[in-house]
Amino acid sequence: MRHASTRRRWLTALGAGGLLLALSACSGAADSQTSEGPGPTVTVQHAQGTATIEGIPEKIVVFDLGVLTTLDDLGVDGVVGVPEVASMPKNLTKYAGDEYTKVGSLKEPDYEQVNELAPDLILVAGRSAPAYGELSKIATTVDLTVDSERFLDSAKERVVTLGKLFGKQSQARQRLDALTTKAAEVAAAQPATGKRGLVVLTTGGKMSAYGPGSRFGIVYDALGVQPAVPNLSAETHGDAISAEFIADANPDVLYVIDRDSAIGEQGQAARQLLDNQLVNGTNAAKNGKIVYLDPATWYLASNGLSSLEAMVDEIGASLK
Repeated sequence: MRHASTRRRWLTALGAGGLLLALSACSGAADSQTSEGPGPTVTVQHAQGTATIEGIPEKIVVFDLGVLTTLDDLGVDGVVGVPEVASMPKNLTKYAGDEYTKVGSLKEPDYEQVNELAPDLILVAGRSAPAYGELSKIATTVDLTVDSERFLDSAKERVVTLGKLFGKQSQARQRLDALTTKAAEVAAAQPATGKRGLVVLTTGGKMSAYGPGSRFGIVYDALGVQPAVPNLSAETHGDAISAEFIADANPDVLYVIDRDSAIGEQGQAARQLLDNQLVNGTNAAKNGKIVYLDPATWYLASNGLSSLEAMVDEIGASLK
């Protein structure tokens, strides 16, 4: 494999990890720039180090569907490699085609295939983050993993990063400004409604609950929904729960993410799993407030720009 330092126009320096992005442009970048222009030099401090990138990347390998969503939203060209997934989100179906080389799965890269593509930039996040070390031996690699404890702000920072890397600052800024305004409106309305919510993920006939600071904590932390259950774990897999747990919590709104549907697996459907006397006795069920969130958006690509917009819209609509 070629080390990133041997690649033309690229420098990578590994530094102290951190979840907060810090960007500095050594030269200005016009929003109208394309990959044909010389591009800026941008230094990115990411989740596992620091990278200095000269010019706008022309050959990009992406291992995270949220990052891929943002690139697509911003009209970024140059994606040559993407992961193979069983069920590609509808907005990304074009990337399932043969014109995009499949470079492994979301968690397990095909390093040989990546190396053959000779990319200018590799983007990882979340599930693919553990592969950062090996991928960075092939080409400059940036880890855009989102900090779940400050999910919305962290995800917006990742969008800003991609906007600067690809000369799409104006598009990113306009959409993020609108997103920030909408999220603030949704959150501001919650003290008056006093709605208590619970986020549940179902898979293989089992359920897990998520609270503030978790991977689905945007519901509480940024959008103001009051948690029906305090002190839930912020761990990736949440807290294992039962129908009795939901009945005791008695949420006003029950948010459901069907993981099996998101990843294209056969399993006990979320609606079937939750259709029982205990859950049907909750305020959420009685008031028609069991909300089945879009599984691809929330489970597979939650850190994408249009995903964030859809998530804010879904929660806002559920509270009316």
